[in-house]
Amino acid sequence: MQELIEKKKVLNRENANLKVVSPIKIIQFGEGNFLRAFIGYAFQELNKAVNFNAGIAVVQPIDKGLVKMLNDQDGLYTLFMKGVKKGEEIQEIELIDNIVKCVDPYLNFKEYLNLAKEESLEFIISNTTEAGIAYVASDTSEMQPPSSFPAKLTLLLHERFTHFKGDKSKGLTIIPCELINHNSETLREIIITYISDWNLGDDFKTWILESNSFHSTLVDRIVPGYPRAEIEEYNAQLDYKDNLIVSAEAFLLWVIEGGEELKAKLPFEKTKLDVKIVDDMQPFRTRKVRILNGAHTSLIAFSYLYGNKTVKESVDNEFTGGLINQIIFDEIIPTLDFDKDQIEEFAHEILDRFRNPFIKHNISSLALNCISKFKVRVLPSILEYIKIYDKLPTNLTFAFAALIRFYKGTYNGEGLPIDDNKEIVENFVEIWKHNDYTTITNAVLSNEEYWGEDLTKVKNLSNAISFALEEIDTNGVEKGFENFNKKY
Repeated sequence: MQELIEKKKVLNRENANLKVVSPIKIIQFGEGNFLRAFIGYAFQELNKAVNFNAGIAVVQPIDKGLVKMLNDQDGLYTLFMKGVKKGEEIQEIELIDNIVKCVDPYLNFKEYLNLAKEESLEFIISNTTEAGIAYVASDTSEMQPPSSFPAKLTLLLHERFTHFKGDKSKGLTIIPCELINHNSETLREIIITYISDWNLGDDFKTWILESNSFHSTLVDRIVPGYPRAEIEEYNAQLDYKDNLIVSAEAFLLWVIEGGEELKAKLPFEKTKLDVKIVDDMQPFRTRKVRILNGAHTSLIAFSYLYGNKTVKESVDNEFTGGLINQIIFDEIIPTLDFDKDQIEEFAHEILDRFRNPFIKHNISSLALNCISKFKVRVLPSILEYIKIYDKLPTNLTFAFAALIRFYKGTYNGEGLPIDDNKEIVENFVEIWKHNDYTTITNAVLSNEEYWGEDLTKVKNLSNAISFALEEIDTNGVEKGFENFNKKY
């Protein structure tokens, strides 16, 4: 099989007979699996439906990424979408061809800034993870590039403002897709802060606020990414060699805050996609972040420590699946102000998506920036449950303890797939040098940079997590939870 793959043509525009290249309408910050399976696909559908003619320029937001691999394939890649809808199995294969330029600002900062001068440019779209929209005080306007995404974007927008001499018609529609609440407002505030820090001028600030529009979003699609374990099976369905295959479920939901003007700019209603442009996305966001993302982030640590490797294994297993069900139906849903029947139907749909037999969604692929994700996705459910019931949510509290144990980095002599920023990883290494579970627990819970507050002040939480940590280390996850459940 491997020999046959090697003999196939390399994927590029010449071999794919794709000679027409669309003008750059979109700058996309991020080149990872999710954006390629979500934004790339969405705009490909829009291009087909209404001849939208949008080319995407991809910017690599961190020092190491996939830009070189994308450039090697002229921005092309294959998207496999698999799922079950109303009892019917669905599989679609699509060659995505709308990435027309790929830029690594760490290697060529001038090329990055030159993107601002594109006449046809209309949109900025990003997904740099929850940790991506952050103010970094050490970033300066002289850095090529600065470290944070908002700082990079500020310099790009300033270049556009300068090049077009403040032309109001050259403002952009900015649509961040990072999974934090009010993502566009937060991004705009950080940009304004950098304008002040760097003395970029009131005229530029006015142009940002009056000539550009910022739209908060909610994105929903499970994207396992590169199907490493089944890659020969996937490649066998292609007549070319693709090193950037990405797999995703068939389900897609994109909710964008905006009015009639944005609907006119993005006529997604003329496609088959579930893209909603609405006045208020908060109800959609709360439901999705707490249940789908909350369940994902909750299960990572206890399921991996238990021995599962995929999300499907996690929900199918009697113990971990039972724990996930209790988290969703007994502890998350009761904290949400929704019609009970509707939200339970939504939750069952989520669990069906977790069980998708066509997608191998590795738990390790969910482990990026778990601390910031837990704060956004899970901690609000814990605190709201305590507020309503005046007691700890047993299952979510155990999941919290398992996350802290996960960040020790090893379990039963094996390394764990921690994928977080260097400072957080190093901090946990120091914390876990202590031998006392209470000391470890308090050091983590008191870190307000992680949680936005001192969680040692939450009644009984420190004692419960300390007990759970000892149980996990002494008796393993399943027996440890059994003992924890008896006490809490």
